[in-house]
Amino acid sequence: MHVLTLIPFLFIALLSFSGALPAAERPNILFLFADDQRADTIAAHGNPHIKTPNLDKLATAGFSFRGNYCFGGNSGAVCMPSRAMLMTGKNWFRIDTVSLKGTRLLPELLQEHGYVTFATGKWHNGPASWLRAFQRGRNIFFGGMSDHTKVPIQDLGPNGKLTAVRTGEKFSSELFADSVIEFLRQHDAKRPFFAYVSFTAPHDPRMPPLAYREAYYRDLPPLPANFLPQFPFDNGMMKGGRDENLGAWPRTEAMIRDQLAEYYGLITHMDEQIGRILTVLKERGLADNTVIVFTADNGLALGSHGLLGKQSVFEHSMKVPLIIVGPGIPRNKSTHAFTYLFDLFPTLCDVAGIPVPQDLDGESLRPLWEGKKDRIRDSVFLPLLEIQRAVRDERWKLICYPKIGHMQLFDLQNDPDEIQNLIDRPDHQGQVARLLALMKQWQARVGDTLELPTQNRPPEKIDLTGRKREPDQWQPEWIRKKYFELP
Repeated sequence: MHVLTLIPFLFIALLSFSGALPAAERPNILFLFADDQRADTIAAHGNPHIKTPNLDKLATAGFSFRGNYCFGGNSGAVCMPSRAMLMTGKNWFRIDTVSLKGTRLLPELLQEHGYVTFATGKWHNGPASWLRAFQRGRNIFFGGMSDHTKVPIQDLGPNGKLTAVRTGEKFSSELFADSVIEFLRQHDAKRPFFAYVSFTAPHDPRMPPLAYREAYYRDLPPLPANFLPQFPFDNGMMKGGRDENLGAWPRTEAMIRDQLAEYYGLITHMDEQIGRILTVLKERGLADNTVIVFTADNGLALGSHGLLGKQSVFEHSMKVPLIIVGPGIPRNKSTHAFTYLFDLFPTLCDVAGIPVPQDLDGESLRPLWEGKKDRIRDSVFLPLLEIQRAVRDERWKLICYPKIGHMQLFDLQNDPDEIQNLIDRPDHQGQVARLLALMKQWQARVGDTLELPTQNRPPEKIDLTGRKREPDQWQPEWIRKKYFELP
């Protein structure tokens, strides 16, 4: 056989050997990313007090990962390291979480394998890394948060440079949905796409359009089961954290239920925009060959444990929703196996038929939905700054506060809301020792050198009643009046 005749056969053999697919056969990827959305805020996942009809449809159409976590973070703005880990597939001890320098990003790899990469919405890791990652973009927000009606945005111009900053003329979720809808309508279906839609909802300011918050005011969500008027000690973020400043101490039932109504209103409004996107995906005939991912960067307390923010390693702040829908993925199925957001890098490589880089910390989730594995790890490690560390297995969870020497032990099987601290119970000291050893194993594995307490020290109690608060620059006038009592 002539050598030229052999080339196609050699190419096919190479593809087969590498696990790669030709670009034309790769699925599209639509990545829908919420900001600060707790795992328990989807109706289909068991919350009867919230309306999320489009997320419910995704849950019915795909596979839900009910044990999905953010791997902590090295910043009070947890969303920044969380997004960095998502895009690199690596834990925050190994990467520059501010700029993403020195590591290849998921969209970069997809580009190399024929994908058109598009983004709209929030990018919290600087313009330079965004420009490496995406070939097209509209209504891009560089930063952590803004007034949802006054988002500072930029586009990627035809010259490959970002345009001047302007102010968005619509509510954030509508603005970003409009952008990806425009992309989908213009996309040449001969090439696969990776469309990254990074909402700023339901991050505060908790200011959904009036109709969406009023709907929840009429039927206020209940208090969380682990509501407290105040967190009883300084977890490292109580006196200087911006998030905790968004409501007075002690937290009252009225204040928390109203803030939950506003938070739920943001989610329901975002859900409606997701519905618009999915409608256009179907109208364009792209739905059957598109993998859809819905997830969030981190959770939020909103009254749980007397906290408002995300800067804790409790379940409500570290656990996040994850739904994957697409060809070959089972419908209306779920798992409680432990997963991390950074598992999505190798997972999306897997479904795209792209060889997975060998230096990632994440694991492909495909074996979970194919039933080849019932778990990919036996425990979860949650490191936050230099102030908190947690490890959990299927039943037990240990939290350490190294700066004050305090520890908490929770039996999540009987106490899923982390209410009763069992750390000083003599009959549980074996569990404490076992989990402390497990935490140290995780530290060695990921490169965490923080020294852990060896025994529990009771924390000094704090009372922040009457503490002076000032709103940040992004809070609208009605929130300043309502929650800060300012004229």
